[in-house]
Amino acid sequence: MERSQERNGGEGVAGREPGGEGLRLRREIGLWSAVSLMAGCMIGSGVFMSPQGVLVYMGSPGASLMVWAGCGLLAMMGALCYAELSALVPKSGGEYAYILQIFGSLPAFLVIYTFVLLVRPAAIAAISLSFAEYAVTPFYPGCSLMPQAVLKGVAASCILLLTLVNCWSSRLATMLVNVCAVAKVFSLLVIVVGGAVVLGQGRGHTETFLLAFHNTTQQAGRIGMAFYQGMWSFDGWNNVNYVVEELKNPKQNLVWAVMIAIPLVTSLYLLVNISYLLVLSPNEILSSDAMAVSWGLLLEFLPLTLCCPRNQVLGAWAWLVPLAVVLSTFGSANGMFFGGSRVCYVAAREGHMPQLLSMVHVHRLTPTPALMFTTAVALVLVIPGSFSTIVNFLSFLGWITYGTTIGCLLYLRIKKKNLPRPYKVPTIIPVIMLLASLYLVLAPIIDHPQIEFLYIFLFLLSGIPVYFLFVYFHCQPRCLQMATLYLQLLLEVAPTTKNVD
Repeated sequence: MERSQERNGGEGVAGREPGGEGLRLRREIGLWSAVSLMAGCMIGSGVFMSPQGVLVYMGSPGASLMVWAGCGLLAMMGALCYAELSALVPKSGGEYAYILQIFGSLPAFLVIYTFVLLVRPAAIAAISLSFAEYAVTPFYPGCSLMPQAVLKGVAASCILLLTLVNCWSSRLATMLVNVCAVAKVFSLLVIVVGGAVVLGQGRGHTETFLLAFHNTTQQAGRIGMAFYQGMWSFDGWNNVNYVVEELKNPKQNLVWAVMIAIPLVTSLYLLVNISYLLVLSPNEILSSDAMAVSWGLLLEFLPLTLCCPRNQVLGAWAWLVPLAVVLSTFGSANGMFFGGSRVCYVAAREGHMPQLLSMVHVHRLTPTPALMFTTAVALVLVIPGSFSTIVNFLSFLGWITYGTTIGCLLYLRIKKKNLPRPYKVPTIIPVIMLLASLYLVLAPIIDHPQIEFLYIFLFLLSGIPVYFLFVYFHCQPRCLQMATLYLQLLLEVAPTTKNVD
C-alpha cells in the first residue's frame, strides 16, 4: 500500500497514518483551493437560471436585486456560523457532523437520510440538467422545446464523466474545481462588462430602473419562494465544511475562504443581474429558459431572438457565453460530487450508512463506493426531474437542515459557554439566521401550500423507522454482509480512520 501511495505521488484524499493503523484523510486543500471550491460550487447553474424565478415571484426588478443582496447576506452569515461550528467540531460532514455531535444520533441520521438519498443527488441532477440545457441549445436552432431524451442523456453523461474523474483522482477533481472556478468568474465578468458597454452606448433598458419597484409582491410566501430561487445560486457556501478533514490549517483558512469567496460571488451576482436588466427587458427575462444565451443573443439558437435584427452585445463572439455556462455548470456539479461524496463517506464511518460507503480505493485513495452510490441516485433523479421543481423543494429541505444546524450553535452558546472558541461570531448573527430559516420554511407552506411539501415531510418521517431498524437495532441481513464483502474485493476498497486535529 505504501509503495502504491508513493507511485500516486500523494494523489488522493487518504494516506497511511504514521503508526500504520490504517488509511486516513490527508490535508491537501489549501486556502485558494478552498476559495475555488466554495466559489466554484456557488457559481453554477443558478445565476444563469434563477434570475427568471426571482423576478417571477418578486414582480419587480428592484425587489429582485434586493433579494439577491439578501441572499448574499444570508449566505455570509450562515457561513460564518458554520465556521464557528467547524472550530468546535473539527470533522468533515458539515451539518451532519455538527448535529450528530450536539443533538445526537437520530436527528443526525434524518439529516444524512435526506441528504444522501435526495438533497445532494437532486442538486447534482438539477445542475446537470441545466448543463444539458446550455450544451444542447446550439444544436437545436429555433426549437422552443428540445427533445427531453436528448437533455436527459446529456445530463446523465455529465454525471458519469464526473464520477470517473472523482474516482480516478481526488487531485484531478480538485484541479478541475480550480480551472472551472476561473472560467466561471471570467464568464460572469464578460456579462458584467457587456452590460457596461450597452449602458455606455445608450442602448440599455434604463427605463426598467425608473420604475424599479413597480408591481412588487407583498405576499410572504412569494417572497420566500423568491429567496429559494436566489439562494439556489448561493448553494455551496457551506461546501468547504464537508471536507474540513482535508483542509490545511482549517481553523484559519475556512474563515478566510468565507471572507473572500462569498463577497466576491455576491458582488458578481448583483452586477450580472443589473447587466441582464440592462440588456433584456423584464418580459424577455421572464420568457427565457437560458438566460445567458438570451443575453448574448445568438439569433439562430432561441425563439426569443428571432425577432431581433442583430446581436446586441457580443456579436460573432456570442458563442463564448453558452460555452462559459457549460463549463460553469460542469464545475459546479463536480464540486457537488466532491463535497457530497465526503458527507456520505463520513456518515458511513459513523455507522449511519452501509459500511461499504466508508471505504476508499486502496490505490487511488478516493471514496469510490460513496461516489458510485451518489451517482446511481442522481441518475435516477435525472429521469423525472425538472430544474425549477427540484430547486424549490430542495431549498425547503435545505432550510430545515440549516435552521437545525444554527440551533446547534445557539445551544452551545447557552449550555456550554466555557468551551474554548478560536473563532466566535456575534450572537445576533445565528439568531437572525434561525429566524430566517423559520420564515423560509413556514412562509411558503402557510401562504401557498402544495402537496409536494407534504410528500417531503413524509419522506423525512420515513427515516425514523429506517433508523431504528438498521442503526439502533443493528439489523444487518446476511445478504448485505456478503454483498459488502464481495463489493469490497471487486472495488478494491478498505476502511479508513478519522483525521481530526
